Formats: sequence, C-alpha cells, structure tokens
Amino acid sequence: MSRIGKMPITVPAGVEVKIDGSAVTVKGPKGTLVRNVHPNISVKMEDGSIQISRPDDNKENRALHGLTRSLIANMVTGVSEGYKKELEINGVGFRAAKEGKDLVLNIGFSHQVIFTETEGITIEVPAPNKVTILGADKQKVGQFAADVRKARPPEPYKGKGIKYAEEVIRRKEGKAGKGGK
Repeated sequence: MSRIGKMPITVPAGVEVKIDGSAVTVKGPKGTLVRNVHPNISVKMEDGSIQISRPDDNKENRALHGLTRSLIANMVTGVSEGYKKELEINGVGFRAAKEGKDLVLNIGFSHQVIFTETEGITIEVPAPNKVTILGADKQKVGQFAADVRKARPPEPYKGKGIKYAEEVIRRKEGKAGKGGK
C-alpha cells in the first residue's frame, strides 16, 4: 500500500467537499477548486475525512494512488489556507509596482515587463523589491511565480535578478578571482 495514498485527508471546518463520479469539488473560504480523478482510483467521504483507494497493485494504480491523495490534499489546503510564493528583486534600479491588476517590473531592460493577474491569482507588492503571489491553486501559484522569475533569473556573479525568498544563489568569483601565474 502507498504510505501517502492510504492516509486520510481531514476536512477542516468551513470546507465543503462534493464527489460526483470522477469529479471532486472542494469549496472553501478562499475559493472553489475542481479536479477530475482517474477512473481507476475511488474517492470516498467518510465521517469528516476523504479516503482514497485503488483496485489492485498494478504499477499505474500504485502511482496514481499517492498522486491523487496529494492533489486532493493540496486542494483542501488551498481553499482553507491558500498558497503563497514570495519573490525578491535584487539589482540597482530594479523594482516592482502594482498598477491596477498588473505587476509592472523595471528589471534593467529598455522596456517594462508587465504581468497581469490571472483568475485565482492575487499579486501584492509590499515593498519595491518584494512581490507576493497568492492563490488557492498550488499549481497556478507556483507556475505564475516561475513565469515572473523567468523574466530575469538571478545571475551568479552579482546576484542581480528575481529570486524566490527562500532561494540561495550560489555565487561565483569573477575573472579577477582566478589568480594567475
């Protein structure tokens, strides 16, 4: 049995789960998420918790068992608490600003880089060098943060660019640090 797959998912107060065939709908204070589950995996609601089971020990079913449990657990966490990614902008003159629903980045190009909030994503700019991305869907939050970071990834010599708050940039010495004969 899958260690992850056999653990029940506790549903916190204020979160409503509806299972309709292969579609699982989770509704909470932060929003509503819907996911279709593979037909081989069965999802049941039993006394305040969600139980995921598989029909046999086929390799594909074993893989889907833990995956399905993790995806549904992420949905429950997302609609109750939400997900957050923090980005930091390092570099002289590099800054971020929020204009309406747009994130405007000045990151050393001749033009501004603009990202628009998508459905289910909220952007906050608490400081000119910090960007916070919030949302209920873990995948959407992570993908949006990765897209923003991709606009100017951090470089290893001076550390300039956009990085995750918890990310550590491995620094390199420049040409002068090589030493010579």
